[in-house]
Amino acid sequence: MTTTAHNQAGKYAAVNGIELYYEIHGTGTPLVMLHGGFGTFDMFAALSPTLAQNHQIIGVDLYGHGRTALTDRQFSIEDMADDIAELIKYLGLEKADLLGYSLGGKVALQTAIRHPERINRLILISTPFKRTGWYPEIQAGMAAMAPEFFAGTPMQEAYMSIAPKPEDFTRFVTAMKETMSRDYDWTEQIPTLKPPTLLVAGDADSFSPIHVAEFFQLLGGGKQDAGWNGEHMIASRLAILPGATHYNIIFRPDLLLPVLSLFLDDKESKH
Repeated sequence: MTTTAHNQAGKYAAVNGIELYYEIHGTGTPLVMLHGGFGTFDMFAALSPTLAQNHQIIGVDLYGHGRTALTDRQFSIEDMADDIAELIKYLGLEKADLLGYSLGGKVALQTAIRHPERINRLILISTPFKRTGWYPEIQAGMAAMAPEFFAGTPMQEAYMSIAPKPEDFTRFVTAMKETMSRDYDWTEQIPTLKPPTLLVAGDADSFSPIHVAEFFQLLGGGKQDAGWNGEHMIASRLAILPGATHYNIIFRPDLLLPVLSLFLDDKESKH
């Protein structure tokens, strides 16, 4: 998908007091895709064209990101989750599959926690369930972010080229720093998750593979042998991808697409 195609496909939904940018590509079961921090839906360029062959892809620019303007509203994961639930409703859908990467994964997880009736299947890519799951240096880096760090970077250039109000970049970075520095721990909510969930992480991610294995156990997995016929398997799945980092994992369609397709097309995982 080219930038031109994105612009032609782009629309805005009035949800929760903001104008949320989204695009729709393809037909089939709706799949909402939520990008990582400082990114846009364009982050999924290596995945979305193939996924759109069998799914109705709904690509979103999260609040304050890309083509969705920053307003005077507070910047929180919970509010962004409410935006996604409202978008699904706005589009006249009863439910949708939901995929989130990194920051988008946190938003997707909170959407499933807060609005389980709107989510069919949940896919979380490179998403810790608590802040202390990130390696210490990653936590420190989030807390030290400053607008000057982004001077001349592709992230800043992209923001300046497509944001409704490019002059908000400094305010946007400040809001992101505050949000990413905020402590969170969703351990108690994970076992209550209703939608079947696919956890995907790299074996060289920004958190330990042990953390994502603990996440899987909270979902009910990894506690006993599956049985000769898989009778003790749960509906959720775990995939740790070899040679994948937090930064390249969504640019590895060779690793990701087979895993995503296996989960999305599995009738057993339908909620």
